[in-house]
Amino acid sequence: MNVNNILEIFYVLIGLIMVFASIESFRDKDNSARIGTGLFWLIMGIIFAVGKYLPNLVIGLLIVFVGVLSLLKQIKVGKLKEVNKEIAEKSAKRLGAWLFFPSVVLAIFSILISQFTKLGGQVGIGIASVIALIIAMIISKTDAKTTYHDSERMVRSVGTAGVLPQLLATLGVIFTASGVGDVTSKAISGVFPAGNHLLGVVLYCVAMVIFTMVMGNAFAAFAVITAGIGIPFVVAQGGNPAVVAALGMTSGYCGTLMTPMAANFNSLPVALLEMKDNLGVIKQQYPIALTLLVVQIILMYFLAF
Repeated sequence: MNVNNILEIFYVLIGLIMVFASIESFRDKDNSARIGTGLFWLIMGIIFAVGKYLPNLVIGLLIVFVGVLSLLKQIKVGKLKEVNKEIAEKSAKRLGAWLFFPSVVLAIFSILISQFTKLGGQVGIGIASVIALIIAMIISKTDAKTTYHDSERMVRSVGTAGVLPQLLATLGVIFTASGVGDVTSKAISGVFPAGNHLLGVVLYCVAMVIFTMVMGNAFAAFAVITAGIGIPFVVAQGGNPAVVAALGMTSGYCGTLMTPMAANFNSLPVALLEMKDNLGVIKQQYPIALTLLVVQIILMYFLAF
């Protein structure tokens, strides 16, 4: 069995959890948008579980339908099954620091599998997650029913933000393939002449921040902005490619801290912690992000040339 086949198994497992969320969403009579929410998770579950075997046109139409559901505000979290606080507190006191053991196991096994086998990091995280879940069930003495409800409750509480990173990564591939980098380079070259090292560094780092904020993913922005601005305005002017690439990526991370599009960083904490202010995480991070951006610019200017 090759790596891709193993990855498909984990995609099927993720799809099943989404189907569980769909079932409970359909059952949630207190949710005014339970049909739309149930359809959303059902469609996402189908795409994750058997998307490999569906025609691209079918998947595209399903994604468009999901977009329509979101546009019509037919996707809502609804009423989630509440955790029994008394039981949770007793379990926490009984387990103590052992509560963190599954997380430690997940991290260790992920590193071991990715570094010392040919399976790679993605498969490593998948296998480690399954092992950590089994260990968590054993030490907490949790039955399958509770695991089922906790899994679907987590997925539903996160909501649509949980699938945003995948969609944004796809957007980055589309931008790169459609030549957005070339268009960006030509547009900027008509306004800012090449040759000024400081100006080139500022343009590249700031563009990485802006595109990351738009796309929600520094990796997706990196290919487009590096091709369109980083290479012609910095590397071609004598900048060290390794230094430029490393600091360009970290500049993009500054944008990650300041955008709700980076759902896994800024929206998930809001959902999981049930924060009242949807931008609460970003408001705490943006002063640090702007400070770090200035640091990246200074470092690139002095270390790349």
